[in-house]
Amino acid sequence: MGWIEAVEATARIDAEQTLKRFDAYAYRHRNRDIMRCPAIFVGADVLVGDALARMTSERISAVYVGAPDAAADDVKAVEAGIVTERDVLRAIARLGAPALELPVHRIMSRPLAAIPEDALVYRAIGRMNRLKTRHLGVVDEAGRVVGALSARDLLRLRAGEAISLGDEIEDAADTQALALAWAKLPRVAEVLLAEGLSGRQIADVISSELCALTRQAAVMAERLMRERGEGDPPTPYTLVVLGSAGRGESLLAMDQDNAVIFAQGEPGGDEDRWFEAFGAHVADILHEAGVPYCKGGVMAKNPPWRGSVATWQDRIEQWVWRSSPKDLLSVDIFFDLRAVHGDGSLAVSVRQAAFAAAEGQVAFAKLLVEGISIPASLKFFGGIRTEGGRIDLKAAGLFGLVAAARAMAIRYHVMDRSTSQRLAGVKAVVGRGETDLDALDEAHGVFLELIVSQQIADVAQGTPPSNAVLVKRLSARDRERLRAALQAVAVIDDLTRDLLFRD
Repeated sequence: MGWIEAVEATARIDAEQTLKRFDAYAYRHRNRDIMRCPAIFVGADVLVGDALARMTSERISAVYVGAPDAAADDVKAVEAGIVTERDVLRAIARLGAPALELPVHRIMSRPLAAIPEDALVYRAIGRMNRLKTRHLGVVDEAGRVVGALSARDLLRLRAGEAISLGDEIEDAADTQALALAWAKLPRVAEVLLAEGLSGRQIADVISSELCALTRQAAVMAERLMRERGEGDPPTPYTLVVLGSAGRGESLLAMDQDNAVIFAQGEPGGDEDRWFEAFGAHVADILHEAGVPYCKGGVMAKNPPWRGSVATWQDRIEQWVWRSSPKDLLSVDIFFDLRAVHGDGSLAVSVRQAAFAAAEGQVAFAKLLVEGISIPASLKFFGGIRTEGGRIDLKAAGLFGLVAAARAMAIRYHVMDRSTSQRLAGVKAVVGRGETDLDALDEAHGVFLELIVSQQIADVAQGTPPSNAVLVKRLSARDRERLRAALQAVAVIDDLTRDLLFRD
């Protein structure tokens, strides 16, 4: 009767679906949520026996090693080492009891393998797998060790192959391998959507991988510079991403937005020329891997998007005091910057200087939203205006919403990057009764969710992803959510003007 075959087929399908599923916790939470804080440090000259006693008393399986006179909260991962229980056991197996009398720097591993505190947990899982390690330091944006992660911390998490995407990118040896890893991103986004993650959470994962891709492009670009006789970087530097990647809001339709900040050097000088060639390599690698060149030229290879700390500070002063919106084209996304490679402390100092210079500068904040106009996307009786059955949600509201939140954050010195956090920060400053800000926050989430869902469907059909959503494929509930979101952004002009000029 065919029942046996049907049951076997059903069981096979169930098994396949089970194997495809993974614990979404790792995609919802950040390393700071589960790390041990603070990390336990010992001086490099501390005896191995004493370090082992410290592990026992703290109930941990490793201690980090820093300079004896260094403050525990000011040690960078590149300067730190680590000694684990296994290191101690290996030393004893080799040397016997005298191993306990050795200073820890004799058996430590260095430099410390690390992961950013704001990276999602799945990145830590992937990195441990790739490096075959059970311990990672957790670092802040400046590269300082602020916590510790061990395999024990991650033991309760389960994951599928999608978890390895991040470190496949970081392990790519050439552009082809980078492109192959990057090509998995739409499938990862599809699985995350099926797991019930929100549009914001999926955008966060996509942004994290775009940052990883850009970081690996920088590593490859440095190698190319050396191979071509250009040598190592002439001065400390950091490569940063701007715009949606910096905010953690990238989706599947993206291009490059990056810049370089280096410690010293004049425009047109030796340092600048090195970073010009470096930036060109980064742009080419990213383009070949699947992230197109920025049509607006916001790439480190172009003069306006690279410079020394002093050069960037001069630019910031000019931006704040200029009076033409045209002169400020693309400047706004600079305030979203996030370091992805190199000395992150350079990015921290420049970004802090930018917010300090712009704080309270109402005219500057106003200019950042001067050219924004929100089209009338709703018809008189509540219908949604479309073109070819689709509505471009970036043009219809997302772009203006993001720009308004950024301008208000600059006005009130809210240093958060994400649009949602900026809206919450502004609300906390101007008063807790701003229901319009809550509506904008909800609208932002709706736009991201509908766009990424459409992009996943389009990619599956072989259509290039865009920001245009097919309205007829939306459920009745999602249509209502979209109408509410479009109504919310319709008041952005008035709301932004009121809040920018508020005392």
